Parts: sequence; C-alpha cells; structure tokens
Amino acid sequence: MVNGVQFSTLFQQIINGLSLGSVYALIAVGYSLVYSILSFSNFAHGGFLVVGGYICYGLLMGKGFNIWIASLGALVGAGFVAALTERLAYKPIRERTSMTLYLLIASMGVSIVIENLFVIVVGGRFRALPQNTFPSALFSLGGNVTVSAFDIFSLVIAVTFLGGLQLFLSRTRWGLAIRAAACDLRTAGLMGVNVSLLIAIVFFVAGLLAAVGGIFLSVRYTLYPQLGGITTKAFVAAVIGGLGSLPGAVVGSLILGLAEMLTAGFISSQMRDLVVFSMLVIMLLVKPAGFFGKQIGDKI
Repeated sequence: MVNGVQFSTLFQQIINGLSLGSVYALIAVGYSLVYSILSFSNFAHGGFLVVGGYICYGLLMGKGFNIWIASLGALVGAGFVAALTERLAYKPIRERTSMTLYLLIASMGVSIVIENLFVIVVGGRFRALPQNTFPSALFSLGGNVTVSAFDIFSLVIAVTFLGGLQLFLSRTRWGLAIRAAACDLRTAGLMGVNVSLLIAIVFFVAGLLAAVGGIFLSVRYTLYPQLGGITTKAFVAAVIGGLGSLPGAVVGSLILGLAEMLTAGFISSQMRDLVVFSMLVIMLLVKPAGFFGKQIGDKI
C-alpha cells in the first residue's frame, strides 16, 4: 500500500513538473533567443512577463473581452513592449560599444523600471484572474492520482507555442536569418540581412513567449508587479540547458520543473529553491556551458 501511494505521488508530481517545466521553457527560450543573437542575458525579460499578465487581466476585467482575445492582446502587447525596449534602451548602447556588459547592466535597470511603473500605476496588491478563465477540473487516473485540467492545458499550449517557434525558425526566411545571425551576427549583416529588424523580431518573439508564461503563472501564483522575479528560475533552466541553445532551454526547464515538483512531493516544498540553485552551482562547476551549450575558448 505504501509503495502504491508513493507511485501515485511520483506519477502526479511528474505531471505537475512537466506542466511547470513547460511554462519555464517558454520563458527560458526567450532568454536563449536573445543570448544567441546578442550574447547577453536580458534580465528585463521578467518585465515582459508582467506586462503580458497585466494586459490580459486588464482586457478581461476592465474591457470584458473573453480569454482568447485578452490573451492575444497580451501576447502582441508584450512583444511590442519587448521590441520597443530593445529600440530605446539597447540599440543606442549597441551602436556605441561592442561590450555586452553594458547591455546586461541596462537590462537590470529596465527590469527595475518596469516593476516600479506597475507598482505606481496599478499598485502592488495581488490580483487573480477569474477562476473560470481556464479549465480547472480534476481528473482521476485511478488510485490516488488526480490531474488538474489546468496543468494539462498549460502543457499542451506550451508545447504548441514551442512547436510553432521551431517551425518559424526552420521554415521561414526570417527564421533562417535568425539562425544565421546566431552563428555570426556581423556576417549575417554583411550578407544583406537587416540586422536591426531581425533583432526587433527576436525581441518581439521573446516578449510574446514571455507573455504566454506570464498568463499561466498569473493563474498559478496570482498577478503582482514582482511576478517577473520567477524568471530567475527560467534563467537557471537556460543556463543548465546551455545559454543560446533553444533545445537546451526546453530540456533544462523540464529538468527544473521535475526537480521542483519531486522535491515538494517527497522532501519539502521549502527545499525547492535550495535544490534548484544547488543544481545551478553543480552545473557551473561540472559543465559550465550547460548540456547543449558550446564551449568557446578565448581567442588571442
């Protein structure tokens, strides 16, 4: 009986971990997309997640739109904010210096600006999307195993968006340009690629995916201006998988989601963060480039 209960708990936590990991993957892929092109970690990425969550909430509660229209508005709005951020905050720095450290510092500043703008404009209190926004029923799979329809729904939507991203990168002209720029941005520009437009598209796509994650995380944890801080775990997932590698971001996110849920189910929910950041330290010590990252040596 004990083994049966443990197996039920294991199975349920695996499903929960895959659902959470798929949401992390949407965010981690955005980190990796930007890093693959500009070689810096955009720490303002969490702000785009918050933008998407608040746009969705505003369109649902303030304008009375249904969840599909509100979500579409959130995706487009967050993508536009991400592209605008690149144009106003990062492009002037890129044109003046090739040092990515300045971009990193600027992204930290942008993150703080976005967070505080929401605190000033909408306030710091917690908000919840309506409970009937997404499926919330529980399904029994036999024994003590129950699966939330929301977990299944978020997993399916995340896989759909990640699959769409893969098709975009592999089947479209701009997808080919992004893959070429990931190898060498300067050479792609010399071959006729509009680098400024390409970077804007990359940021738009990253912001769009962050908004999808923001909507699901708003349902899971409620919505507040500091929600973007959770993207730290998505960044950890991107590092574990290998910064700049999209398959690595997905694999790292799934590993992280499973580790969190299994820790919560079998050890303690208070140990989740300890396990996550311990994995980061171990990975940096053992394999700094991550599972799928490229080890680049110093050039003289």
